[in-house]
Amino acid sequence: MAKSVKKDLNRALSSHTLAINEILKILDEPAFSLQRVKWEEVIKLGDQISKQATVAGMLWSGEEPKVGELLDNMRLYCDMLQGFLLLCHGSMVGAGPTLCACIRTSAKQVADSSLSLLRQAVSCYTSQNEDLKTLMPKLTGVVWEACAALKRTPTNNTTAVGRGITRVAASIKDVLREMGELKPAAGCSLDGSHEKGEGEDHNGDSCAQDGSPNDGNSGVSGAHLDIEDSSVIGDDLGDDLSNEEMMVAKLVTVVLSDTLLVFKELLRFISGLSRQSCNGCEGQVDHLERILEICQGVGVQVDELGASVYPPQEASSSMAASIKIVGGMAGIEAELQRLGGAHEGLHVACEKLKISLRKLESELGPLTMDLSNGF
Repeated sequence: MAKSVKKDLNRALSSHTLAINEILKILDEPAFSLQRVKWEEVIKLGDQISKQATVAGMLWSGEEPKVGELLDNMRLYCDMLQGFLLLCHGSMVGAGPTLCACIRTSAKQVADSSLSLLRQAVSCYTSQNEDLKTLMPKLTGVVWEACAALKRTPTNNTTAVGRGITRVAASIKDVLREMGELKPAAGCSLDGSHEKGEGEDHNGDSCAQDGSPNDGNSGVSGAHLDIEDSSVIGDDLGDDLSNEEMMVAKLVTVVLSDTLLVFKELLRFISGLSRQSCNGCEGQVDHLERILEICQGVGVQVDELGASVYPPQEASSSMAASIKIVGGMAGIEAELQRLGGAHEGLHVACEKLKISLRKLESELGPLTMDLSNGF
């Protein structure tokens, strides 16, 4: 009898799961509704799902629930989920690819965590394993977290694109931190001096180039790092960099720092666009998406640039990455013009980065020529 009842529970859950998975597929398709669903409505239904998850968990807080209670809870829960997913799809009207991806991710987290909770409830029925029942509160908590995350989901295109750019900027910060670990080889300094002039004053005390005491753990000297606590005490990474390699590393660090500044000003610009329209300037979505795509490409080149300065340095890789960043900046500026032009701060940051890139390419030029002559 118990096996038959459990089979009925599994059959009911499979049917509900199939219906929910079919609706999840709809989230991959464009929403053609004439009226966009407000995200507040999605959040409101998400709160109801959170409460229903609590009910599902509470059924197992005492004696084993009756099969009718489990089936009723399952039906009500899954009906809510289907309505929730349809609302999420309606909120995609006018959304660009990035915002759609954010909505899809949030919706899937709620659906997946809810189905996991219901599957666990079915597994617990007539089971002698008490450990299964102890998982119910934990799985209920996962649903709560997924529903609470709906309040942090971007509600317009500019916010979604801005967050995408912020993630790239965070990656650039990480590369900058790693650059702070680079140090010259023993007996070398950025000014090309050795032994007597390797940082000692006439009294034999070790000093940095700016005259300050040198503890031997300083990173790339003279580079302005736009990160928190830029003086990173690293391990022995980069201890065998020559003077010429350290100069390249310094120039790369400046390029990365200036790139980060461009991204910060770009975020200010996009934030301004967001305030101009309640739905993030729908007519400008394509330009915003293109800017994000270019920024992601620049992020890839920043990784390449950072990796290329470690010994043995790859001048050709550094040059290729620099050229691609220049191309990326040109693409960003073109999109900004289509959006009405950049503000002064962003324009200045872009020009500053161009200068840094030219200096780097000037330094790399002879090195790449030497490499080509060596073959």
